[in-house]
Amino acid sequence: MRILSDSEQNKIKILTKNQISLALIEPTETGLKKSIMDATGPVRNFLKENNIHDYDLQQQGPEHKIIINANIYADFTVTSSNASLYRPITKKGDPRIWFSGLTKFAVPNDIVSIIFYNGEFHIFNLTQLNVENLLSTTIHNPFKELIAEISGNANQIAFELLAMLRKVASSGPIPSMVEADTSVGRTLETALGININSSKQPDYKGIELKSFRSSRTNRKNLFAQVPDWNLSKFKSSAEILDAFGYKRGSDFKLYCTVSAITRNSQGLNLRLDSDIKQIIENSDKPEFGDFVVWTLDNLHNRLHEKHRETFWVEADSTIIGGREHFQYKFVEHTKKPISSQFDLLVDQGIITLDHLIKRNSVGKVVEKGPLFKIKPKGLDLLFPPSEKYNLI
Repeated sequence: MRILSDSEQNKIKILTKNQISLALIEPTETGLKKSIMDATGPVRNFLKENNIHDYDLQQQGPEHKIIINANIYADFTVTSSNASLYRPITKKGDPRIWFSGLTKFAVPNDIVSIIFYNGEFHIFNLTQLNVENLLSTTIHNPFKELIAEISGNANQIAFELLAMLRKVASSGPIPSMVEADTSVGRTLETALGININSSKQPDYKGIELKSFRSSRTNRKNLFAQVPDWNLSKFKSSAEILDAFGYKRGSDFKLYCTVSAITRNSQGLNLRLDSDIKQIIENSDKPEFGDFVVWTLDNLHNRLHEKHRETFWVEADSTIIGGREHFQYKFVEHTKKPISSQFDLLVDQGIITLDHLIKRNSVGKVVEKGPLFKIKPKGLDLLFPPSEKYNLI
C-alpha cells in the first residue's frame, strides 16, 4: 500500500480517538475494472483477529464464497452493499475481497477503510470522505451515528491515578532519584509509592505509566521485545552485535534505530510481511540478509499486555543545586491500542526499533532492547481515545 497523506493520517487519528478499529485497502485500476481486490495481509489479519473470516480455512471455488452485508458511506448518505470473500480456483487460490458498488465511490489508488461492527462491514473512502466535518456537524448523518455508536467510555481507576498525579505535581519540582535517562520514570513511580521492578505488567491497577522529559521530537517507548530466536537466522543479541557493532571507548556496541522506510548507516531496515505475519530485520549485506524476525501475534500481545491503558506523563527538567529535578505537568491518557494500526505504523516508519547492545571490557554482552518506539504524532494513530490533562 502507498504511503498515507497527512490528510489521511489525520482522519485516522480522529477515528482512533473514537475507538474505531479498521483495515485499509488500496484498490488498483485493474481491480476496479474487474471488481476484484486482493485481500492483503493486513486485511486478512484484521478479519481473522476480529473473528470475521479466516481465509486459511476457506476452500477454493465459487461455491465456498462468503457473502456478508456491507454499507458504503459517502457524505450524508449510506448505500447497501455486499462483501464477497473468496479464493478462486488457481494454483495458490490467493484470497480476494470485493464490495459491490465500490466503483461508484473510489478511483484507483484511493485508500478505502474497512470497519466491521454489529455483524456488517462499514466501508468509506478515507481519501475522499470529509471525516472531521461529518463528525463535527450538528446535522445528523449515517457516518456520525455509526462512529458514535461504536465509541466507548472512560473508567474510574484512571481518575484515581489522575488525582494522585495532580497531588505529586502540586508539590513542585521533585529531585531525581538517580542520574540516568530513566530517572524521570523512576522518580515518579517512587513519588506515587509504586515499587520499581522489571515486570512486563502495567504499573498501577492495569494502567501503564510512561514518563518523559518535555520534548515534542522525542520518540516514546512502547515496549522491549527480543526477536523470535527459533525463527531467526541469528540466535542471540551477541550475533547481531558481532555482525553490525562498532568500537566506542572500551565498549563494542550497536546503538541504532531501524525503520521500515529507510536503511540506517549499518545497512539495516525493517520489513512488514503480512502474509506470514512477521516483522523482519534485514541487512543489505548478502551474507546476512534477513537475520531476525518477530511474529506479529507476539508483538500484538505485548502491545495489549503493556498498553491496555497508559498514562504518558510529561515533565519539565531543571537543575537545582546541581541536581536534576522534575516538574510533572501534563498527561496524555490512551486506551486499547489497535493492533492492526501497529502493523501500519511500522510499515509507515512511525514505529521504529532501537538496538541497545554492547559488549563491555570483560566480554559480557548486555541488551537493553530491542525497544519498539513510536513518534509523538503516532500516539493518536495507535491508541483510542487520547485524552489530555494538565496536572498544574
